[in-house]
Amino acid sequence: MTDTSLLGFWKIAEAVPDRPAIVSPEHDQLSFGELYELANRVANGLLALGLRAGDQVTTVLPNCFEQVACGLAGFQTGFYTTTVNWHLVGPEIAYIVNDSETKVLIVHERFAGEAARVLTETSVPASHRFSVGPVEGFRPFAELIAGQPSTRPAERTSGSPMFYTSGTTGRPKGVRRALPGIDPDMMAANSGGLFSLFGTKAHNDGVHITQAPLYHTAVNNWATISLHFGHLVVLMDRWTPEEALSRYERYRVTQSHMVPTMFNRMLSLPEAERTKYDLSSLREMIHAAAPCPVETKRRMLEWWGPVIWEYYAATEGGGTIVSPQEWLAHPGTVGRPWPNSEVIVVDADGNELPTGEAGTIYMRMGGAPNFEYYKDDAKTQASRLNGFFTVGDIGYFDDTGFLFLNDRATDMIIAGGVNIYPAEIEGALVQHPLIADVAVFGIPHPDLGEEIKAVVELVPGADVAPSPELAAEILQWAATQLARYKLPRTIDFSDALPRDPNGKLYKRRLRDPYWVGQTRKI
Repeated sequence: MTDTSLLGFWKIAEAVPDRPAIVSPEHDQLSFGELYELANRVANGLLALGLRAGDQVTTVLPNCFEQVACGLAGFQTGFYTTTVNWHLVGPEIAYIVNDSETKVLIVHERFAGEAARVLTETSVPASHRFSVGPVEGFRPFAELIAGQPSTRPAERTSGSPMFYTSGTTGRPKGVRRALPGIDPDMMAANSGGLFSLFGTKAHNDGVHITQAPLYHTAVNNWATISLHFGHLVVLMDRWTPEEALSRYERYRVTQSHMVPTMFNRMLSLPEAERTKYDLSSLREMIHAAAPCPVETKRRMLEWWGPVIWEYYAATEGGGTIVSPQEWLAHPGTVGRPWPNSEVIVVDADGNELPTGEAGTIYMRMGGAPNFEYYKDDAKTQASRLNGFFTVGDIGYFDDTGFLFLNDRATDMIIAGGVNIYPAEIEGALVQHPLIADVAVFGIPHPDLGEEIKAVVELVPGADVAPSPELAAEILQWAATQLARYKLPRTIDFSDALPRDPNGKLYKRRLRDPYWVGQTRKI
């Protein structure tokens, strides 16, 4: 019987190596002992290449054993590890590889085309490029781990993920924290504070299902902490509501991290399809990343029972939390601050606002913010206020201390739980030779919450007229510059976008007509 006080992946693997640890999207399985050996071989292989604490490893991998092993390898060797959104195209991936000063790049054959484009814009040497499956210009992943010891590295220190979050300036920024300089076993044992807020316990037959890509901050953190708690982690690849429900039943899932779009798509299934699965194992199904419509959450609670928790946070930190029971008493809230978190709402001058008044939300955890936007001190400082930070969200507290969001950062689009920043899209579209000016914003979508609309102004004297064919041509060109999820669904044309003499774009004049009679959840 396992000591229930035993926490941390490596110690658990040494104590119970035969315990199932992880299931691939194809239903293959590794035990804690097998995953331990793979992660150690990756760590020793990276060290053999000359990497040392503080160096950067970047991956472009789907949800797979290798992705998890790379994260664990960085965790115990002091590396910064960035998991890149694999929907990005070559130039976008190359920017992150270069900006993070990547020493080792690991990709997957599924993304071979974009990986090849990265090589023309980055300087990672061929000896330090690896691929899972054949990719031209990359060494087989097997060469990274071949002959490497399956035991712990001789020198260990805690590493850190560095996730990239886009900003309103258009370029993604790495959220970087100082390395803690402590033993990885201690770091792993202390990493479950957030889980305790939801009542999640270690060694209690917990089964976590990863329903979104591991390049997402919370998704990655949840999978890693689940392993530190001795839980089984079930990986999904391409999510569908039917496949998710099937795996809930098959693996007796107890916990997951979700976004409201998943709820919407599950609820759209015929009742006979929804109710045919045994979901009695569910304990803590946690959602975040986007506002959840009140009626959607009510229906989910009626279906699943009081197992749906919500929290509000960001890659930079957090946050608030609300239990199912509290939410039912305060519908629409995102909760009250975590025990180690402070949250305030301030006006434009930085003065704290009284209950009921909406303003910019600022947060901090355990004192002053412990992150920086890598290589962007101006952005880092702009997010600070008296030891707090903000990501630009707007909200208010009610008289019982529950936080409500009534707006997101002014221009940010949230489609299916994914933050999309118009400035980056505008910066790409305006490079088209026929476009003089462009505005991008979100308009209502019944399932995703928002979809992307672009309005373009053609260059003076253009020898083409606005037309559906021209819009299609622009979108086809944009697909070579932007990830698919950033592409506008539709393009309109304007003779002149509404700007003031100083160049400020009055985007609300374009956006607001689409939201008449609706509440924009931003």
